[in-house]
Amino acid sequence: MCAGTSWDGVVSPDRLLASELAAHAEILWVDPPISAATPDRYRYGASRLGVAPKLSPHTDRITRLTPRALPLHTRPYVKVSTAALVRSQTRRALRRMGRHPDAVIACNLVDVLRGWGPGVTRVLYGTDDFVAGAGLMGHNAERVAQDERRQLENADLVVAVSSVLAQRWTSLGARRVELIPNGVQTSAYRDLDNLTPAPAAAALPGPVVGVLGHLSERIDIALLEALADDGLSILLVGPHDARWEPERFAALAARSNVEWVGRQPFEAVPSFLRAVDVGVTPYRDTDFNRASFPLKTLEYLGAGKPAVSTDLPAVHWLDTPLVRVAGTPKAFVAAVREAAAESRVPELVQARRDFAEQHSWASRAAAVAAAILV
Repeated sequence: MCAGTSWDGVVSPDRLLASELAAHAEILWVDPPISAATPDRYRYGASRLGVAPKLSPHTDRITRLTPRALPLHTRPYVKVSTAALVRSQTRRALRRMGRHPDAVIACNLVDVLRGWGPGVTRVLYGTDDFVAGAGLMGHNAERVAQDERRQLENADLVVAVSSVLAQRWTSLGARRVELIPNGVQTSAYRDLDNLTPAPAAAALPGPVVGVLGHLSERIDIALLEALADDGLSILLVGPHDARWEPERFAALAARSNVEWVGRQPFEAVPSFLRAVDVGVTPYRDTDFNRASFPLKTLEYLGAGKPAVSTDLPAVHWLDTPLVRVAGTPKAFVAAVREAAAESRVPELVQARRDFAEQHSWASRAAAVAAAILV
């Protein structure tokens, strides 16, 4: 599984999927490569993982490889060698393990799906619209589109997390596309009621509106400002992209009814959600957002909290009244107020958790495993 993020980095969809996919297969997790100029404390080579038993009881079936690459390995004229180095080091690690892969999963557009020979299912696991997000990542959209076409040509199976992505990649000629959305680690929230709320969150007067995740241009800040203007407390959990609305965000975070706690470790998120009354997904209407499947919406439901989102295809796919949809600032505030009024109704709390269980990462991993075996 050639990952888009390091195992030690942000807990990403590919890591959550791998943690549950290990129930179905032994996994070699391949970190994004690091430069040969990186300090030696970042050792490379296959090493046994035991770092995250809290994510899954199957983590001991995951072996980690951190490949090395040339300096400037993400530059257009260097990344050809980067892909070749990742492929060769992956094969070497598999030989040391005494294993031959049944499947190779690429979680990004690095050219790792070529040259595996017969009997190996080559999979592209796509969690975002790579081309629509090129600008967000500082990449050239035309080059990304070329990489996307090459990856689709090499893939036997494409797993798309949203209907928009599935339709796009089908139209571009992908051989076989399966829609398998993001999931939720429901086990993280089963003891939520017994947790002590995080002190920073507990200090806010209710009702408290929670926002999880990266605070960037994906978010409609006008919706957050409207919530704060209406007197609702807001808890912001996640890093802020300094390029996104620096002045407006600083003013929002400085309000007495807003608490921004920055990036938090995955295991700390439940203690923050313990203090939340309503979780919101205030995404802007963009091509990138329409193709996404926000993790945060299912996280709120997994914690038993009502969710309010802007109008996204992912919300329509979930097709549940447990998620309210609103677009304008006025409608968004009204939806949050309605949701807050029923936040702690026991029957609804249980209904949200039951719904989230249907969308667990364990069920998503089983679907991916079944798709590979077809």
